[in-house]
Amino acid sequence: MTRNSDILRNIDGLTILLFLLLAGIGWVNLISAATGPDGPVEWGMGTLHGKQGLWLVVSLVLGFLVLQVEGTFFIRTAWLNYGITLLLCALVLVVGRKVGGARSWFGVGGFGIQPSEFAKLGATMALAWYCSKEGGLKAFGQRIRAAVIVGIPAGLILLQPDAGTVLVFLGFVFAMYREGLSGAVLIVGFAAVVMAVLTILSGAGTLEYPLFGEANGIYRFWLLFIALGAGVIAILRNATLPRYRARVTARAIASVLAALLFSVAMHLALEEVLKPHQRERIQVLFGLEVDNPDADYNIRHAKTAIGSGGWTGMGWREGPMTGYGFVPEQETDFIFCVWAEERGLVGAVLFLLLFAGFILRILFLAERQRSQFTRVYAYGVGGILFMHMLINVGMVLGLAPVIGIPLPFMSYGGSSFMAFSLMIAILLRLDAERFSVLR
Repeated sequence: MTRNSDILRNIDGLTILLFLLLAGIGWVNLISAATGPDGPVEWGMGTLHGKQGLWLVVSLVLGFLVLQVEGTFFIRTAWLNYGITLLLCALVLVVGRKVGGARSWFGVGGFGIQPSEFAKLGATMALAWYCSKEGGLKAFGQRIRAAVIVGIPAGLILLQPDAGTVLVFLGFVFAMYREGLSGAVLIVGFAAVVMAVLTILSGAGTLEYPLFGEANGIYRFWLLFIALGAGVIAILRNATLPRYRARVTARAIASVLAALLFSVAMHLALEEVLKPHQRERIQVLFGLEVDNPDADYNIRHAKTAIGSGGWTGMGWREGPMTGYGFVPEQETDFIFCVWAEERGLVGAVLFLLLFAGFILRILFLAERQRSQFTRVYAYGVGGILFMHMLINVGMVLGLAPVIGIPLPFMSYGGSSFMAFSLMIAILLRLDAERFSVLR
């Protein structure tokens, strides 16, 4: 018996089972989303479910081939993979096809390839290689370089522009935190979210000021923040021992200035960078009034579809809202509406539990590794899947802005499905070699 056949016997069967369940559920659900309640189901490469079925078969074949490859191959070619995905992300800006306002696709016949989906895989492998080489992210310089590795592909994707995919790259924080990233970063991230929300809410209206005339309410927020910041700085200065006073005061001043600059940049981005429909989506999310009465069309119909499912749902291909196409983009971004309307609250919860179980299984695989490369890689894959689920489902429920994030294994899209399948296949192969010495 060869070494390779011995290793293949160690492949985690539960992870494969969960993957196949999610892929099967996604394909059956897509059939309903693409066909509606009337008439028989049509088959062929001209249908969305026919194309997705082809991608499913291709992904399974590629996954099988990946499982035959030595794990060291993926480690040695991590930077090559990363470089190729960066090249493709840069090239698509020049010769790519524009879809939905973003130049992020290569047209290949009747199919399209989206490099940003594979950039997640490339960034995951490069980050895993770097962390394993450095032995973690304990030093400040190591953390900066790790952030640059993740930030370069994210920056190229932002130029397309595809802000939704860029948000998914925040999932790498979980892998970096596991390898030594300070918990203070998470606190700063939470503070940034709070500051962003306050900035959005404060900039929603106009007020009359003696000095500024009719000005946006954001000015009042900034003045109030400066006053509160000055008060906090004074309290910290008086409460700190003399030998630490200068250091604490300097850090407090720097923190207040950084938060204020972040708020100013956030407000300018909302007013000057984002397009009107993008700004309206954010305002609708926070319940703010907008001039466009159809700004909340997607969310309103998505919530109606989910609510019509009740406890147990309408049944397969029986949902009136999704069956007759009242929910926009129901085959892609809003695919969860189809499942929730047809399976009800019970089915929606069971699916989310299944998806969460899949992510937890990936993290379990990560923690049993001897190889740091495999552990970081697994955390990267789990973080990306988690961010996709969090943003997509939050978007459908009206808890996140509509930014075009697919739900893995459910949404229509060959690039997304194949990229996620390759991620899982590589992880399974690396995990099967966990008793070997890998770097």
